[in-house]
Amino acid sequence: MTLTQQIITIAAVVLATMVTRFLPFLVFPSGKPTPKYIRYLGKVLPAAVFGLPIAYCLKNASIFSGSHGIPEAIAIAVVVLLHPWKRQMLLSIAGGTICYILLVQLVF
Repeated sequence: MTLTQQIITIAAVVLATMVTRFLPFLVFPSGKPTPKYIRYLGKVLPAAVFGLPIAYCLKNASIFSGSHGIPEAIAIAVVVLLHPWKRQMLLSIAGGTICYILLVQLVF
């Protein structure tokens, strides 16, 4: 990249970051109530955050070959058990991911 391209790239990243940080405060000022659809998204998006990695991890899992989907099933069980216990989404996702990686690399 040339120096000009680097400057343009950095400026674009800074601008995009500033817009995503400040736009919610401009669109939803503190004096007005939050719209219902935004509150709805706040309720349903955490489940989508869980669902996306599960769908991604299971898309190529085959119960008819290799490890028969056992590491995937164990990692899902870890997430299902860990989340109600600790109630920390990041911990649950990281725990299941680490469990899966360890199982695939060391056991299966």
